[in-house]
Amino acid sequence: MSQDGEAENLKAEEQSAEDADDSIAVIGGGLIGLSIAWELARAGWRSTVYEKGRFGGEASWAAAGMLSPGGEVEGPSALASLAIESRDLYGRFVENLEQASGLGIDYQECGGLDLAYSPEELRVLEERARVQAAAGIESRPVTAAHIVAFWPRVRREGLAGGRFYPKDGVVNPQELVTALAKACRRAGIQIHENCAAARVEVFEKGATVESCRGTAWHDAVVIAAGAWSSDLEMRGAPAIPRAEPVKGHLIGYRQPEHTCATIVRHRGTYLLQRANGLLIAGASVEHVGFDRELRDEIAAGLAGEAAFVFPHLAETAPSEVWVGFRPESDGLHIGAWGSKRLLLAYGHYRNGILLAPVTAARIAAEINANLQTR
Repeated sequence: MSQDGEAENLKAEEQSAEDADDSIAVIGGGLIGLSIAWELARAGWRSTVYEKGRFGGEASWAAAGMLSPGGEVEGPSALASLAIESRDLYGRFVENLEQASGLGIDYQECGGLDLAYSPEELRVLEERARVQAAAGIESRPVTAAHIVAFWPRVRREGLAGGRFYPKDGVVNPQELVTALAKACRRAGIQIHENCAAARVEVFEKGATVESCRGTAWHDAVVIAAGAWSSDLEMRGAPAIPRAEPVKGHLIGYRQPEHTCATIVRHRGTYLLQRANGLLIAGASVEHVGFDRELRDEIAAGLAGEAAFVFPHLAETAPSEVWVGFRPESDGLHIGAWGSKRLLLAYGHYRNGILLAPVTAARIAAEINANLQTR
């Protein structure tokens, strides 16, 4: 850049800083972005959320809502520590949100059950539990007789036993994100729906966001747009990590009775039931870009796995089929990126619902520590 260009940028930055209110821009109005905005509001910051569609309309709305560190973590790691910390924050997180929004949220500390239908499957569960225990993830063995007594709908033929994870839970992501949006608006947070951020430029004293509403100055920008995070044009900062969509199909059954009192897992399939009766089975893993097509053969495969675990489901077809896009990257990115004025909060992959409270807390703590103005 020429000296004249640098001088113009500096002048624009100084003028914007003089004219602007202190605020944080959050790009992405899903569960992660709204959680960050709300946590910032609780710390005294004003913030503006830029969302390309409807708040919570992508991965957050499509997710099943499983809160299970043991379902995703194989052993000691930074992710394991974050997952456990975030799960332990969830009860207070939901309680505070219900108070702030006036809305109820379906949140259950119900536990999770992993099933084995052969001695080899049982051995794999036991070995995984041993490794997970070193990471602080608690589980205990359960016999086939115990499973049949407490989960009477589960397939009995060939059942060898299982592992129970007492601290697993479930939350309804749709109710959660709706409560977050209401709590954010009550806190004075601006949520601009159908208003994609196109460009971010980072300066020494702040950053600008170019969107459908023009160009706005902010003290800092948090990128939390899930699988769309790296679509932004970036200036004045190092290139941000690539975000990629990983498509997942889920199916749902409307059940007249409560079939599944806990999360139930067998091999790669999980099942859980919401308070409204919807029994969910998921989920496929498809690297096909942003292809929203519903594939009958994938839904049928999930239905077959669900009916293996709960044989009575073979008598009915799923009432609902939907897809979502998990945000995959080269790792989980939570924190500053090249400048205290630019922070990343994406790459959560299958753990976005679980990691929302800890992500929001960490981003807010970093902003509080590094930026002096309110």
